[in-house]
Amino acid sequence: MPFTGNEDQEISLEEASKLTERYREATGGAILGGYISQSALKKILDQDDCVGIRYYYGQEEDGTPQAVIVGVLANEDDIYEGRLAERSILCPPTCGKKNSLNS
Repeated sequence: MPFTGNEDQEISLEEASKLTERYREATGGAILGGYISQSALKKILDQDDCVGIRYYYGQEEDGTPQAVIVGVLANEDDIYEGRLAERSILCPPTCGKKNSLNS
């Protein structure tokens, strides 16, 4: 099924909180998430024919998890020879104030 760029993937805060809580419990909460800048995402999304992004789970040499962000075409192919996102700024230590998604 081709992507359109308009897929509805919104969830409620309650659902999101449950997802992140299960993840924290399963992993011990060492790394909760990461920050990717608007400009990095915009560079990916502004590529010709890009309809969205895909993330891959990656790992630094020291074992720290990282997300790899790539643009995606309507035919579901990655734009892997295009722009890729910079490494995320990890949470912790950079998490902002405590909320139902990170604590």
